[in-house]
Amino acid sequence: MEEPGAAAPPPGPRSLLPPREFLCSRKGQLLTAESVLSFIIFICYIASLASSFMMVPLLEFLLALFLFFAYTFKLNEKFKGLYWPLSDFLRCVTAAIIYFAISIAAVSRYSDGASEAGGVFGFIATIAYAIDFYITFNELVTFLKQGSPDSPEERKSEDEDSNSDED
Repeated sequence: MEEPGAAAPPPGPRSLLPPREFLCSRKGQLLTAESVLSFIIFICYIASLASSFMMVPLLEFLLALFLFFAYTFKLNEKFKGLYWPLSDFLRCVTAAIIYFAISIAAVSRYSDGASEAGGVFGFIATIAYAIDFYITFNELVTFLKQGSPDSPEERKSEDEDSNSDED
């Protein structure tokens, strides 16, 4: 039994692991899936004839990994100057479009197994990124709706009150 006044154990390598709440959240699962898929696609393209496509999965892997740790360590709450959902939305939209394009090119142009595997995983990654940007888009819409008046009548009454021609 521990004493109530006992100090917490010193932080070790376990403190670098993300908390279970984040790993079980939808955002944590999507970022994990995006990171894993991007890494698998990167390996596939390195081992294939379509090695010219390897840069996109590498960059997306690094960006997904960065956002994974940024959300894990709550950097989005510490750095308020950057609107995190918008940057995440733009990352997901560009990744989905680019993965779709290079997957079509890898499957249609190259006939080796690694290129085809990279293309198939690319299509799966396109779906994962599309789900992520759909969810992030809904967050953006709710944020933008909070900043505007709820009803058109309120806007109309505010416009009438601010009319400067009546002076």
